Amino acid sequence: MGKVIWHITMSLDGFIAGPEHSMDWAFDTFNDAQPNRLGEEVMKETGAILGGRGWYDAARASYDGVDGIYGGRWKGPVFVLTHHRHDAPADPKATFVSGVEEAVATAGDAAGGKNVEIFGANVARQCLDAGFIDEVVIHLAPVLLGDGVRLYGTPPAPRVDLERTLLEESRNVVDLRYRVRRQRVAG
Repeated sequence: MGKVIWHITMSLDGFIAGPEHSMDWAFDTFNDAQPNRLGEEVMKETGAILGGRGWYDAARASYDGVDGIYGGRWKGPVFVLTHHRHDAPADPKATFVSGVEEAVATAGDAAGGKNVEIFGANVARQCLDAGFIDEVVIHLAPVLLGDGVRLYGTPPAPRVDLERTLLEESRNVVDLRYRVRRQRVAG
């Protein structure tokens, strides 16, 4: 398996989704024809996506579900971490898994040597706590949301030290890439 990368778009005030998991603001940020270089790079290096059930339900309700990933250009495997596999919807485009260790291992096997990309704050927190996240890639959008889904943690969240490996500007978005320096291991 390649790396495990948490890839998100974040508002300037630290939210990765607005109230009720709205993402229109993020899509508006990238709505022109010029692709984002870092976003394209991350997508090309990804072999499988692992999202949380909250991400999946919000994407399914409002954004074409799995078909909406990367504007419909994603064609690889998608795994959804859930604590309730028994009530998972029948979706031939997503595989539901339980337990963060099983989820990362299963997605890693399916990635075929490429990276596993993490979607969603809750699953990212679980992966950070277990020491699985290698990098965090953030597209910082020029918007203040005021409320929504926080990037990281409900206090008290453990400290995670990062080392910036990339800083670039793409039109009105600031792209950041960090290596996780010290990972917390659960237990």
